[in-house]
Amino acid sequence: MSCRIKKSKSDVVFDIINYSLLTLVLIIVLYPLWFVVIASFSDPLSVLRGEVWLIPKGFSVDAYKEVFANKDIMVGYKNTCIYTILGTAVNLIMTIMAAYPLSRKDFYGRGTIMALFTFTMFFGGGLIPTYLVYDKIGLINNIWVMILPGAVGVYNLILMKSFFESSIPYELQEAAVIDGCNNLQILSKVIIPLSKPIIAVMVIFYGVAHWNEFFNALIYISDRKKIPLQLVLREILITQSKLGDMAGMDSSVAQKQLNAERIKYAVIIVSSLPVLCLYPFLQKYFMKGVMIGAIKG
Repeated sequence: MSCRIKKSKSDVVFDIINYSLLTLVLIIVLYPLWFVVIASFSDPLSVLRGEVWLIPKGFSVDAYKEVFANKDIMVGYKNTCIYTILGTAVNLIMTIMAAYPLSRKDFYGRGTIMALFTFTMFFGGGLIPTYLVYDKIGLINNIWVMILPGAVGVYNLILMKSFFESSIPYELQEAAVIDGCNNLQILSKVIIPLSKPIIAVMVIFYGVAHWNEFFNALIYISDRKKIPLQLVLREILITQSKLGDMAGMDSSVAQKQLNAERIKYAVIIVSSLPVLCLYPFLQKYFMKGVMIGAIKG
């Protein structure tokens, strides 16, 4: 005997409209990504003419061969991987070490310290004073300029602090103290093992931020051996734009524009692939991380 509840006509109409709208939104969101993928495998002249819509035209993997043969791109890729892995590790350590004491009820002055952290979200020293400070302490043209200035994200600190307060019973910490644990043991044996969801969220937030970072490199790094991939991609896009303005003047310039067009889409795919591969495994923690502290029970 079927236990399904028969839907009314209005429910059926609502479902049809709802699924239609969701399908439309899905297409709108996914099509730009799909276009970049097919454009990276297509003849660049066909892309410039607007002939590529749903499938590659003039299928070729030459763009990817050029990407992996380009020394600047591969150096940038290596640097971005270093900045992302090292930076995310530093971010996690610093954020955990800051959030844990601020979440403790017996930590004197935590409200004042939290207010000072929050103050930095609204006020900064400005670009020129910041540059002078970085120059004075030796961070200019140093890989640590991509890591240390953002070692603790205040918004992420607030999320992690809220998680420690709302999701981990304080009684567990008291029980650990009775068992003879000190603060470091409580953090390593009680807090961190129970904080895998928020740690996964922090990996997403910090990792994506480091992977997409280019402004600090643009301002503080001039050594081409240390520039990240995103800065290389920016240079390719700027070069292509300049060549486009000159394309009608010289056939050799037009050919260079075609090569830049070919490489552009391939670089976008190559630079986005690691994040696209990582995100599905951590996505289930994403919404939980955003909602941390929003509901008190």
